[in-house]
Amino acid sequence: MRIAIDHRTRYRFTEPQARIVQMLRLTPCDTRDQTVVSWMVGVDCDARLRDATDGFGNAVTMLYAEGPIEEIDITVTGEVLTTNSDGVVHGSIEPLPPMVYLRTTARTILGAGLPAFAAESISGSGDPLDRLHRLNAAFHARFPCVPDARDTGLTAAEAFARGRATSRDVTQMFIAAARSFALPARYVSGYRIDDTAQSAPHAWAEAHVEGLGWVGFDPATGMSPDDGYVRVAVGLDALGAASIAGTRIGSGDEELDVALRVSEE
Repeated sequence: MRIAIDHRTRYRFTEPQARIVQMLRLTPCDTRDQTVVSWMVGVDCDARLRDATDGFGNAVTMLYAEGPIEEIDITVTGEVLTTNSDGVVHGSIEPLPPMVYLRTTARTILGAGLPAFAAESISGSGDPLDRLHRLNAAFHARFPCVPDARDTGLTAAEAFARGRATSRDVTQMFIAAARSFALPARYVSGYRIDDTAQSAPHAWAEAHVEGLGWVGFDPATGMSPDDGYVRVAVGLDALGAASIAGTRIGSGDEELDVALRVSEE
């Protein structure tokens, strides 16, 4: 499948900012199952961009802009060719061993209620892959309609207790549950073809299965990712794979506006 992506992020500030430094995890890498045909990251102000690779193997762009800055637009456009691999990841950059992804973070704490739900979801016999598929399906049944929305900062436990979730929230729940069964799991940020309105990149999980490698699970759909997905960045949780993260020097508040279109060419 040939997928076109147009992702625009605008920050407006109530007071001019003296300096902005941001890490952009907005560039996908080639694997055996996705090939980047064209890709451009642009900014509408005088800024310095530096490409690098982070500790998880993600392609990152560091953005440095000097003020005064009243607003800044970050634009991502590109095309990616994908093939369906039934969720199995082939040829990804893996600088870290899978066991690193057993680490619990502040965003993936189980809390109350979630452990019992996870245990009930995968009760009975089955190999790790089968148990992960059942866990994925259970989260989708519990949260059947989850949007791609901006990060609210909720932990997996908080979102589960609230009973409403975004794709980011339910992915962190899946990760927390998988790790509780000693199955390495990580957060994936990327894009998915979807007819509904999108105000943020899509989120899903990958779990490591012995003898098979990393396998994707999307609790927002209850299925594994197919060729309608573009994989961009991985991390221990949503914070570690955030599309844009950084700091600013200056007073006042900021307003964020995101326009995202993912379509088949």
